Amino acid sequence: MDSLLGLMNGFKIALTLSNLFYCFVGVFIGTLIGVLPGIGPTGAMAMLFPVTFAMSPVSAIIMLAGIYYGAMYGGSTTSILVNIPGESASVVTCLDGYQMARQGRAGPALGISAFGSFIAGTFGVILLVFFVLPLSKVALKFGPPEYFSLLSASLILLTYLVRGSVFKAIVMALFGLILSTVGLDMIEGTGRLTFGLAFLEDGIGLVPLAMGLFGISEVLSNLELSMDRTIFKAKIKNLLPNRQDWKRSAGPIARGSILGFFLGLIPGGGGVIASFISYALEKKLSKHPESFGRGAIEGVAGPESANNSGAAGSFVPLLALGIPTNVVMALLLGGYMIHGVTPGPLLISKSPDLFWGVISSMYIGNVMLLVLNLPLIGIWVKILKVPYPILMPLILFFCLIGSYSLNNNILDVIVMIIFGIVGYILRKFDYEPAPFLLAFILGPLLETNLRQSLIMSDGSFYIFLKRPISAVALIIMALLLISTGFSYYKKAKIKITE
Repeated sequence: MDSLLGLMNGFKIALTLSNLFYCFVGVFIGTLIGVLPGIGPTGAMAMLFPVTFAMSPVSAIIMLAGIYYGAMYGGSTTSILVNIPGESASVVTCLDGYQMARQGRAGPALGISAFGSFIAGTFGVILLVFFVLPLSKVALKFGPPEYFSLLSASLILLTYLVRGSVFKAIVMALFGLILSTVGLDMIEGTGRLTFGLAFLEDGIGLVPLAMGLFGISEVLSNLELSMDRTIFKAKIKNLLPNRQDWKRSAGPIARGSILGFFLGLIPGGGGVIASFISYALEKKLSKHPESFGRGAIEGVAGPESANNSGAAGSFVPLLALGIPTNVVMALLLGGYMIHGVTPGPLLISKSPDLFWGVISSMYIGNVMLLVLNLPLIGIWVKILKVPYPILMPLILFFCLIGSYSLNNNILDVIVMIIFGIVGYILRKFDYEPAPFLLAFILGPLLETNLRQSLIMSDGSFYIFLKRPISAVALIIMALLLISTGFSYYKKAKIKITE
């Protein structure tokens, strides 16, 4: 009953003209970012942070959230028509989506992708309501020791699940934690790593850092690539799937919706892992597995449903516990904090308008995305033809204006450029920037909860072990670190014997 009343109040907030406008802007930009290969929702959100400062917290989060789940929709268009994933979660869609396009079935592929995304996204938001409230009530019993241990375990698990080297990811996370301490000590008021510079006393700004790591470095990386974008040129027709397409896609959409949501709850899960597992599951269950990779519509319906449902699932730990499960959720956490709001169990009681307004806007956003994706396919195809030498300098220009407008301070621009160059170099040496940003955002929360825990226990670290939830989280973290160390030891031993 409380949920229904909360949703009704949320729709009143989300359906105001200003919030409807920002919801539309968010999903439109998200779709556009999904269509354009190489930028991604992380870079887009980082670049648009300065724009949100003049908005109310509700409007800002509605827009930023819209960019995230909107990008999940848009990524399929590029995968199907160009065979280049517009967003990492749409990598699997290339396998069968592009083959369907080559067979003259681009319309049904785009159609089932849009409808599957809509069904899964709506299903995910419904489950989001039912999961967040009970989890928030449980989380109210958590104290600083539990939060410190859960945040630590989540950070280690996220670095453990990166695509590249786990060792490099842990190194990046440690650097992120170190940089998060720059500024005045929150208790003693003394400067830490400021080197006598007054500019650093407030710490390194999240927005210039994020814009540099994911905006500037993305531009620099893409400018040296020669992407061969051979766009499917035949006329796109029959966007509405026929009865046979629906018959083959109903099961994959249902399974992808459920699978994606629960994988989204796990740190490091979300759209990418969900889409891969969904594809593998559909191929396993199919009576004709040999058709996968040759234009099977199940290979589009399942993964596209899974990545959109996974996007909704990712919001549960953030809203209920204040713990981000991926780098996009970490940026959203930063967005909440910039507007003076801390996600977690007290969010519903302290900021009910923000909590229910954002969730209700996700229902509305899914409807907007369905309307945007099918009729505007022609526009997205034209946007795909924009040359990168034109597009990337525009993004760079937007980053420069955005970082300067924060405080009208050229030093913010310098910080952004420095981290842009750092991010570019890190990419060159296969160091992922995501663990760095996650650790940078979570660093102050980790430090605060650690200090509060030690104050509670008069300086004894035993407090982290005598509390069951905290102890379990630390044990998981220790096992992950030990397994990583053991695997590196085995590799080193093999090299020595050779």
